[in-house]
Amino acid sequence: MPRAHDALLVVDPQVDFFPGGALPVADGHAIVPTVNAALRVFSQAGLPIIVTRDWHPADHCSFTAQGGPWPEHCVKGTAGAEFHPELELPSIFAVVQKATTPDMEAYSDFEGTGLDDVLRGMRIERIIVCGLALEYCVRAACLDAIKAGFEATLLIDGTRAVEVAPGDGDRTLEELRAAGVKIRKGPPE
Repeated sequence: MPRAHDALLVVDPQVDFFPGGALPVADGHAIVPTVNAALRVFSQAGLPIIVTRDWHPADHCSFTAQGGPWPEHCVKGTAGAEFHPELELPSIFAVVQKATTPDMEAYSDFEGTGLDDVLRGMRIERIIVCGLALEYCVRAACLDAIKAGFEATLLIDGTRAVEVAPGDGDRTLEELRAAGVKIRKGPPE
């Protein structure tokens, strides 16, 4: 791992999703070593790296002020929307921005972005996924990758669960396995 026709998908490694941010995932900092290892391996292999981010307008429908379930987070152009400063991003990678309009929620990196067509154009067969948060955007990206016909492997050490309800993370892993997502422990080598 990795192999030819693989791409790395780093889901929403943004300041607001880490401890101290507006919508923090507990223990989120623990994913950074695995994500950095994956970035190094894919960069050295010359394989595609896609880093995604919520890029919300200030009046986004997911915010509590607009009747949504979440506090304001990842508002485009703010410090909270930036990538985590400890990420070792390579000089070449692609950025996909999602949920960029006020009236459309998008948990999946594939929703309204054209990412599946871009990956097919690059002859990608398998997507290696890591990032935040497991039960939301990571889950949606993995499931949509499978639906789009890609193989998907989740780096379990490169994600963390929010656990709004106890056991949400475990239930999500069961759902992903049942959908055909492979779960891999440890960083890529």
